[in-house]
Amino acid sequence: MPPLDPATRRALRARAHHLDAVVSIGHHGLTAPVLHEIDIALKAHELIKVRVFGDDRAAREAMLETICHAVEAAPVQHVGKLLVLWRPNPEAAKPASKPARKPRKGPGKPSEATRVGRKQPARPPRGRARPRSEPPRTGTPAAAGDARRRRGTSATSRDAPPAGVPRAALPRRRRERG
Repeated sequence: MPPLDPATRRALRARAHHLDAVVSIGHHGLTAPVLHEIDIALKAHELIKVRVFGDDRAAREAMLETICHAVEAAPVQHVGKLLVLWRPNPEAAKPASKPARKPRKGPGKPSEATRVGRKQPARPPRGRARPRSEPPRTGTPAAAGDARRRRGTSATSRDAPPAGVPRAALPRRRRERG
């Protein structure tokens, strides 16, 4: 397989960043069953990571070249004990011929002409539904306390401003230390 150009290699490295290793090469080294598993993984995923449990960097480089030659894949990256390989899947590249979609039976979505004269259903109210008998909330101290309890803060009656006076108009109190 011809070597990858830098832009393609960079894109493949980015795609492989989140992948986990699907094949591990242990102390027995690169054997025929391991090469077969790599070939199967490349057919399924196109881009794979292989973990090598060896400490010798030169041996890992040799394994990378051997794997790429044996399964006709392109080396993408070699970082530490991880090897990233890519081989395009020829079956996935072919567009599958799909049969033409049949139109759905049934009512479907009405056209714009039929939708214009139709009355829209009533929408449910947003937020907490209040019974109609309950009066609307005002800026009274009790209502302010209710709002603070919902927010999870504590409030006493002396913290609430008098009715009709905005809180910003009141002078700030010093915090009492006890």
